[in-house]
Amino acid sequence: GDTRVPQRFTKNPALGQWVCNQRQKYKTCTGGKLSGLTSGQIRLLNKIGFEWSLRSTDSWDSRYKELVSYANEFGDTRVPRRFTKNPALGQ
Repeated sequence: GDTRVPQRFTKNPALGQWVCNQRQKYKTCTGGKLSGLTSGQIRLLNKIGFEWSLRSTDSWDSRYKELVSYANEFGDTRVPRRFTKNPALGQ
């Protein structure tokens, strides 16, 4: 299993909302503000592999590789907004 619970978790909406709240509190806490999330709670969540963000670095890494490939092919990194070969890269 994993801890990638979405905010709108249909099987358990209360859990989805709770997890979302923990992520928000953590973001506030790491920004140097009080959030109500204790270091002990953070430790417990880290212990089970809690994912503080659902945004994956995998997509960043793969886009970077695609950009390098584009640069090798075209000699620059000015990807057209409507790049038909890879539309996601142009956005």
